[in-house]
Amino acid sequence: MLLELVEGMLDRAWLSNAGPLVEDFEGRIREYVGVKHCVCMCNATIALEIAIRAAHLEGEVIVPSFTFVATAHALQWQRITPVFCDIDPGTHCIDPLKIEAMITPRTTGIIAVHLWGRPCNVELLDNIAKRHHLTLIYDAAHAFGCSHKGKMVGGFGDAEIFSFHATKFFNTFEGGAAVTNDDRLADEMRLMRNFGFAGYDNVVCVGTNGKMSEVSAAMGITSFDSIGEFVATNRRNFHVYRACLEDVPGVRLLQYDDNERQNYQYIVLEIEENTTGLQRDDLIAVLQAENVLARRYFWPGCHRMEPYKSLFPDAGSVLRETEIVADKVIVLPTGTAVNSLDIEKICAIILEALGQKASIRALLRTTHGAPAHPILSDLHE
Repeated sequence: MLLELVEGMLDRAWLSNAGPLVEDFEGRIREYVGVKHCVCMCNATIALEIAIRAAHLEGEVIVPSFTFVATAHALQWQRITPVFCDIDPGTHCIDPLKIEAMITPRTTGIIAVHLWGRPCNVELLDNIAKRHHLTLIYDAAHAFGCSHKGKMVGGFGDAEIFSFHATKFFNTFEGGAAVTNDDRLADEMRLMRNFGFAGYDNVVCVGTNGKMSEVSAAMGITSFDSIGEFVATNRRNFHVYRACLEDVPGVRLLQYDDNERQNYQYIVLEIEENTTGLQRDDLIAVLQAENVLARRYFWPGCHRMEPYKSLFPDAGSVLRETEIVADKVIVLPTGTAVNSLDIEKICAIILEALGQKASIRALLRTTHGAPAHPILSDLHE
């Protein structure tokens, strides 16, 4: 399928600039998500930056610190101040109950993140945004294919941003999209992704080069053919991890609601040092020594990265849960490159490192041997 689409693209000699494959891909996303508009772009960071600019955000915008740094950079790049808000320790998403105390006369918006593909408390966030006349944008980089109370992520807030980076379960090699039901916002984003052109030689606003290429759209169209298989594999992997780790003291596996649509893209553990006697980073070192590419995520928090740790040296004083969670989280390998046997080996390593059921590890080594290749974890973009 992909090669056929690429061959057609080459025959047309139409490689970029709103070609037929991009238009087809945008239409498929609109239908899949259930929104009026999809504006595909070269990556999710540019999509977020353009959405911010098209929404006329300025001054201060409230964001979580426990996210990929691009969420904050998209604001700082445009000289908008990111105001870091703490998270709900149960969901790892921005805590709506902490937001109102951070609103000032300079606040123009909220950017919330559907972390791990699990939607934020959209009802509370929508209520806060409307009462304070704030723009509400969601960074939905993790959440393509997920739903909340039966409604697909993509239709919440003023706009939502998807990432189709190569590390995502659904990808376009490199790419992203902004989706919205707001006609004006969609029109401005389309102008801005193409230098502000509203016609062949008519520039009507400041813009940039944010267009998605035809070959990226071809990969996206092809990915739609396999999205059910990708999700099924991720779901299987999650349930194998859960069966192995759900009753281990001091280890919390973040759960997914099987009654909602989920992409099961991330396997997230919290390690309680007080219970296990093992620091999170030591467990990662053990796993990596066994050729398992597990990693900490969003550590140490955006507020402890530059330029933010210099600009806001006291931010940590109001981000207690963010700092606690950042020190506990491990993300484990999943995806189509990982099978159930790999997962059982990973879990046996974890159990031995925690001083439990060491015989399982010995049995697995005797029966199957150690992984012959690195077992990969996902990366966030």
